[in-house]
Amino acid sequence: MKRHHGIALPLFSIRNPNSHGIGEFLDLLPLISWCKQIGFDVIQLLPLNDSGHDPSPYSAHSAMALHPIYLSLGALPFIESYKEELEAMKSCNSSKRVRYHKVLEAKEAFLKRYAKHALPHFRKMPSYHDFIQQEWLDGYARYKVLKEENHELPWWEWKNTSTILPQDALDYHKLVQYLCFEQLSGVKQAASDAGVFIKGDIPILINRDSADVWQHPELFDLKLAAGAPPDYYAKEGQYWGFPLYRWDVLEQAGYSWWQKRLVVAQKLYHIYRLDHLVGFFRIWAIPEGKKATEGYFLPHEQNLWIPQGEKILRMMLQSSCMLPIGEDLGEVPPSVRNTMSHLGICGTKVMRWERHWDGDKSFIQPQDYIPLSMTTLSTHDSEPLEVWWDNNADEAERFANSLNIPYTPLLHPETRQAVLHASHNTASLFHINLL
Repeated sequence: MKRHHGIALPLFSIRNPNSHGIGEFLDLLPLISWCKQIGFDVIQLLPLNDSGHDPSPYSAHSAMALHPIYLSLGALPFIESYKEELEAMKSCNSSKRVRYHKVLEAKEAFLKRYAKHALPHFRKMPSYHDFIQQEWLDGYARYKVLKEENHELPWWEWKNTSTILPQDALDYHKLVQYLCFEQLSGVKQAASDAGVFIKGDIPILINRDSADVWQHPELFDLKLAAGAPPDYYAKEGQYWGFPLYRWDVLEQAGYSWWQKRLVVAQKLYHIYRLDHLVGFFRIWAIPEGKKATEGYFLPHEQNLWIPQGEKILRMMLQSSCMLPIGEDLGEVPPSVRNTMSHLGICGTKVMRWERHWDGDKSFIQPQDYIPLSMTTLSTHDSEPLEVWWDNNADEAERFANSLNIPYTPLLHPETRQAVLHASHNTASLFHINLL
């Protein structure tokens, strides 16, 4: 057992001159080499599932399928005759920000032309035939084809729900997924060879407009939406809009949907961020048409929270060889963290939020963190350290003093370096910061 150090970043951000408008799967390879060179051994990513035209990686159209926008086109097999076209597509790299919709449109148009040419070759490959036998793939392909034929409307607004679909259209989506999984599983193997762990991100919830909800509506409560109750950061609460799970139905089915999700993910990742971990114990449910403030926790009875969450987490631990690291931020009942510790699941320590909130609100000393944790200075959806530091001068000064670091009103490079050093020397087993 040893301490692990790493970086967190979205794949779309590591665009380079060989990319096609966005960071791609194989762009992780030089990052793996760099991490090995400096002695880091974890790369944490945001979710990579297919979210269609929605640029949010947390709004997936599939819990299994990968997003084709991340395919490294230049590394595809049988690509020789497309070299000039691919070179022209690199013009998307010149924009300051990722032009998501333009890149997606260009990549999808290219992949459809490519598939017509390449499919006959792939049909001769045993690895392709093995891949397309996966149970989830057929339903995903049907969902994608029907969504296209219904002008990208959500599935509950489809007019055309034909059971007979063009085989070439179905084969296209299966081929694209084969290519995505080949590339990202190859990245995982390269990381393993280098002694680097790829940390994926598995959101707790799934988009209502997804292949999973369309295929298995019995697993979801579509009259309730998930969110968060009012708190210090959101006085009106939060409305996320994702449907809730029917945990009783999932349990009767042996949690097979979740087990399959984890089995698919372990082909790609060594570790995974277990998103909104407390939601497996109890989740804020908002009735259809109501505001977040009108929600309530499910289960209603507090004495059911721990048995439900522990049962689900045990299932996850038994279903996969990946190591989960829980996102247990915000108001989390102490009994939930006790369960995590009992099961050996790491939690997350954002240093500026680790305080004696019930007492004098002083900062907890980094050497007092429990080892079964991951230390970070910021998450991907909170303000970075420098913004927090500039906007909260009094708190930043107290934070610096707690670390025995000289305080400066602006976050000078020397101060930042000292804070980073402190974050990588806490008692936690994992230390991961935003790149």
